[in-house]
Amino acid sequence: MHAWRSMLLRIFGAKMGPGCHFYPSGRVWAPWNLVCEDCCTLADQAEIYNPSTIYLESHCIISQQAYVCGATHDYNLPDFPMISYSMRLGAYSWICARACVSPGVHVGEGAVLGLGSVASDDMEPWAVYAGVPAVKTKIRARQAAAESAGA
Repeated sequence: MHAWRSMLLRIFGAKMGPGCHFYPSGRVWAPWNLVCEDCCTLADQAEIYNPSTIYLESHCIISQQAYVCGATHDYNLPDFPMISYSMRLGAYSWICARACVSPGVHVGEGAVLGLGSVASDDMEPWAVYAGVPAVKTKIRARQAAAESAGA
């Protein structure tokens, strides 16, 4: 039923590449502000809150109960206006189960945000982050191999 859900998201304005897997209880707040390249995944009970465009690059994974938040409020102003951000989750990035990506955070290519972690700053490509707030804990093997090859 993944193709069916992709078709429904397209009907509501999402741009969906081929092979995307959006699971039944995953939620997208504004499908018209979602752009997915090929083979992106949104797992069960994961949520994308996207008042502005959120772009998922190829093979991006958002695991169970993860939350990608694209907006906040300006608490210094009396009318508490919403501030929304365009965001990008890089190719081959992985937001693990119950992790949260804060408004305006860009997730680099191949970056991993560990179980239950909260990303409050941009995440470097091919790095693994964990904790609250998330800090870089290691480099993914693919990046180490690319660096040793001179790429």
